[in-house]
Amino acid sequence: MRFSPRKNDFFPRERLTTEACKFLERGIKRMSMAKTYKVTFMPQNKTVEVDTSKSGFDGVGEPGSLLDIAIGLAGIDIEHSCGGVAACATCHVYVEQGLETCNEATDQELDMIDNAPASNLKSRLSCQCVPSGEKDVVVTIPDWNRNIVKEGHH
Repeated sequence: MRFSPRKNDFFPRERLTTEACKFLERGIKRMSMAKTYKVTFMPQNKTVEVDTSKSGFDGVGEPGSLLDIAIGLAGIDIEHSCGGVAACATCHVYVEQGLETCNEATDQELDMIDNAPASNLKSRLSCQCVPSGEKDVVVTIPDWNRNIVKEGHH
């Protein structure tokens, strides 16, 4: 069982079952497609690496959302009064870099952002904003939410 450079195989196909070959090919394809990107939360200046092959990080909101990443990977508790279902604006953040790689805001999200203090063109609800992973993302948690985060309010 030697690596065969002309076939680019690590295993001789004639000794593997068809199912085993398909399983290995799927695994190799998934590994080559998996990519990571970084999300930096400001002003904490905390950066986490996000694996795009994972779906959800035990946070809340949409799987892979900035809120999900903040709570599940970064350990940053952003206020989310509605439980991450876009029914309030307490998880409002500014996506300073990488906004173009995020999913489009829904009408419901935009309605909630209209009610958020100091909203601007970079405003998103962190529970709904899901980056694609095409490039790194920088997120600023607004001053009005920062005190809640520091106090550990839920």
